[in-house]
Amino acid sequence: MADVKKIATRQAYSEFLVEEGAKRPELVVMSADLSGSNKTDAFEKAYPERFVECGISEQDMYAQAAGLAHSGKVVCASSFAMFAAGRAFEIIRNSIGYTEANVKICATHGGITVGEDGASHQTFEDIALMRTIPGMLVVNPADAVSAKALLAESVATYGPAYVRLGRSGVPVIYDENETFEIGKAKTVREGKDVTIIATGIMVADAMAVADKLAAEGVSVRVLDMHTIKPLDEEAVIKAAKETGAIVTAEEHSVIGGLGGAVAETVVQNCPVKVAMVGQKDCFGESGKPAQLLEKYGMTAADIEAAVRSVL
Repeated sequence: MADVKKIATRQAYSEFLVEEGAKRPELVVMSADLSGSNKTDAFEKAYPERFVECGISEQDMYAQAAGLAHSGKVVCASSFAMFAAGRAFEIIRNSIGYTEANVKICATHGGITVGEDGASHQTFEDIALMRTIPGMLVVNPADAVSAKALLAESVATYGPAYVRLGRSGVPVIYDENETFEIGKAKTVREGKDVTIIATGIMVADAMAVADKLAAEGVSVRVLDMHTIKPLDEEAVIKAAKETGAIVTAEEHSVIGGLGGAVAETVVQNCPVKVAMVGQKDCFGESGKPAQLLEKYGMTAADIEAAVRSVL
């Protein structure tokens, strides 16, 4: 997919904020000394009176965000995923989750494609952490188009939300007029022999694998599970019953993320073979994103191998 246009989902977030800011005077955007990296600086320039720079103080930012939300604001508060889900977890749990604050935790630089920033900044635990918080919406867009659409849905949905965004450019796989619904998986390929349930940057690779295997006569269904919580259990159970085997693919730990959520649903409703592609139980390291994805087993080749294993 080298010739496909690539846009980082954090860039789509930046554009969404400026557009949404014109529609929603109650929208407030916050950053923790990373406005250039998480692209909230565009909103800061457009609406400086509604932008709050909190410095290197993520816990304080999310506590402030909860207060602003309870005063009637809609808040998008951003940091790297490591420092949002990791450093500020207790504040997010108690001040945002427990109080049902209308705060959207828009975390950029998720996963191993943070690349050269290394193990301290590569987050594999964030989806697992956020989906344990009662009432927390968890969204992981596959491309720039779905990022804008799902951000709009998340902002329009009252309550706490975690939206995972990436650093690197990813293939644009959807048309601009594509529609998305929170909590409903997107079927991007139909198939009857096996299902790949992918999220985030792994959706594009899952589509490529499905196309490759189609040439061999293997019919692969591909679901873009952009909403991890609430999970589209109906789509998962349907896939299990109709295709008999499932592969999950995510740029996240295989412990507690999409794979875990799918397995929980399958084992309780329609037990079938499930293989999980994702970060194994180990830390990453500094390196080029593509090289890291290959070393840690999160490429199209790894998805293909997992599909063959369940078949």
